[in-house]
Amino acid sequence: MKRSTHHRFICLLVFIFAMSAGCASPPKTPKAVKTVAFITNASSDFWKIARKGCEKADTELTDVTVGFKTTNTGATVEQNGLIRDALDSDADAIAISVIDPVGQKQVINDAAKRALVITQDSDAPDSDRSLYLGADNRAAGRQAGELIKKALPQGGKIMVFVGKREVQNARERFEGLKESLQGSKVEIIDLLTDDADEGRARQNAYETLKKYPDIAGMVGLWSYNGPAILQALRPEGKVGQIKIVCFDDERATLAAIKEGTIFGTVAQQPFEYGYQSVQTAAKILRGDRSVIPANKTILIPTVVIQRNNVDEYSKKLNQLLGVTLG
Repeated sequence: MKRSTHHRFICLLVFIFAMSAGCASPPKTPKAVKTVAFITNASSDFWKIARKGCEKADTELTDVTVGFKTTNTGATVEQNGLIRDALDSDADAIAISVIDPVGQKQVINDAAKRALVITQDSDAPDSDRSLYLGADNRAAGRQAGELIKKALPQGGKIMVFVGKREVQNARERFEGLKESLQGSKVEIIDLLTDDADEGRARQNAYETLKKYPDIAGMVGLWSYNGPAILQALRPEGKVGQIKIVCFDDERATLAAIKEGTIFGTVAQQPFEYGYQSVQTAAKILRGDRSVIPANKTILIPTVVIQRNNVDEYSKKLNQLLGVTLG
C-alpha cells in the first residue's frame, strides 16, 4: 500500500471512530424531578377529595410531580393496567388503594422491585409494599357499629352494603362492625356487594327493602353507598323510618346528615390520603426512610359526623377544597 493511501485509510478509521463516539448515548443522569403515581380503587367523590390533597402536595413540592390515575370500573384488571402504565412511564413511586390484596400480591411485589410502593386507603399487608397510609378500618367499623346502635336503641335487623368484600378495608370494616354489635339487639342480615357500581348499589338497597319489610337499618361501607341507599328509600317513603349509617364525606352524605335523613357517617379524611401519600413518598424518594414507622403503618384518624357537628366539619372541608358543600 502506498504511503498516501495508507495515510488516507488511517484518517478514515479515525473519522469513523470519532463519529461513532459522538453518536453514542450519553450516560443517564438521575431524574431531577421524581414522579408519584396515585391510583384509586374506584371512581367517586371520595377520590375527587383525595385528588385535591394530591394537587396541594404537588404545588408545594418542586422536586416531585403527581400523576392521578382513576380506576373507573373497580376491576383489578384495569387497576393492574394502571400500575403497568405507571412503571412503563418510569414512575418513581406508586400510591395505590388495592382492590384485591391476595389476587394482586404478585403485581404489587413486582412493582416494588422497580418503584417505591405505598398503599393508601386499602392495604395489601402481606405484600412488599413499603408503607400503608390510611384509616384503622377495623376501628372505623366499630365506630359505625356504635352509630347504628345509637340509631336503633331498641335493636332491629340491618343490611350492610359494600363494593367488593375482598378489599382489605371492606373486610376490616365489616369485622369491626360485627365486633361492635356483638351482644346487642342489632342483627346483621347479610353483606351485599355491588362491584363499585352505584346503580347496582341503589338496586341492592331497593331489593333489600322489598325482601325484608321489617328491616330497621342499612349500613354502607364505601363512600357512595350512603347516598345510594337514600336514593332507594326516597321513592318508597321510607326516609327517616329506616336508619342509615355510612362512610366518608361525599356532598350528598353531608347534606343528608344536615337534613336528618342519614343518621351519621364515619369519615376517613381522603384529602389527607392524597396529601400525606405524596409528601411521604417525596421524603422517602429523597432518601429519608425515617418516615416509615416500625410497623410500616401511618394511621389517619377517622371522624364521626352527625347532625351536631356536620356544619363545623363541612366548613373545614370547604377550606381544604376551596369549594362550597351543601
